[in-house]
Amino acid sequence: MSRFEIKTPAQLEVMRAAGLVVAGTLGTLAQAIEPGITTGELDRIAEREIRAAGATPSFKGYQGYPATICTSVNDEVVHAIPTQHRRLRDGDLISIDCGAIVGGWHGDAAITVGVGAITREHAELLQACEAALWQGIAQARPGGRIGDVSHAVEQAVRAAGQRRGAGYRLAEGYTGHGIGSQMHMDPSVPNCGPPGRGPRLVPGMALAIEPMVVAGRGETVVLADDWTVVTADGGWAAHFEHTVAITPDGPWVLTAIAGLGDNRVPQQSGIERGGSTPGHTGG
Repeated sequence: MSRFEIKTPAQLEVMRAAGLVVAGTLGTLAQAIEPGITTGELDRIAEREIRAAGATPSFKGYQGYPATICTSVNDEVVHAIPTQHRRLRDGDLISIDCGAIVGGWHGDAAITVGVGAITREHAELLQACEAALWQGIAQARPGGRIGDVSHAVEQAVRAAGQRRGAGYRLAEGYTGHGIGSQMHMDPSVPNCGPPGRGPRLVPGMALAIEPMVVAGRGETVVLADDWTVVTADGGWAAHFEHTVAITPDGPWVLTAIAGLGDNRVPQQSGIERGGSTPGHTGG
């Protein structure tokens, strides 16, 4: 018997419902982002959207976290708290991490969005991070191991950095996680490491896979609020995340929008899909 939570098909369908709430909320937030809006305003929009869908925010109150979403800007990697005082400016990058609960089951996802016009270098950072997420997702198959996911993410980030002559690094110490009846569960899902290692993947497992890529050394510092994680060298960061179920047919991306082949990833491993979250996990 697996030591990890194994969901029934019916439970995964409820997680899919939670995932669609998260996907819809992130889509609404992406449309609302513009120079001048505050991260506090984005948080209010997120809570309104989640509750209007009949769901509950996963983050609010979690270990004392005071908001519905995390809104990490520029050199903030993850877990930044929204406020009415943080106003977005043209050229910023904002990472939004969002979670929702439906019927006791969680969905968790993150996107990074450019505010107004962003530089080519920052656009490429976003592309590299999101592509690494999808490479990791492609390895989330029955019979594989967590290390296969980790290695795929790491190799994708390295390849993107070499291709673009950029110093991309994965944020040190921050990982994805299991998810289901709780937001953060075993197993941990590192963003780097050798393939063929770690727990074996079996149908019914669900993982939150979430690379956090920085343009710099990868070292991080937690600020005095005990939540906000920033890069030590001031390098800007990107963060993308999806909740993914392991099924007999391969990975099912529970937090992807509807209409993408039921969001079950095709068998080929060379996939690059996409659109435009304490402890040492992400969101």
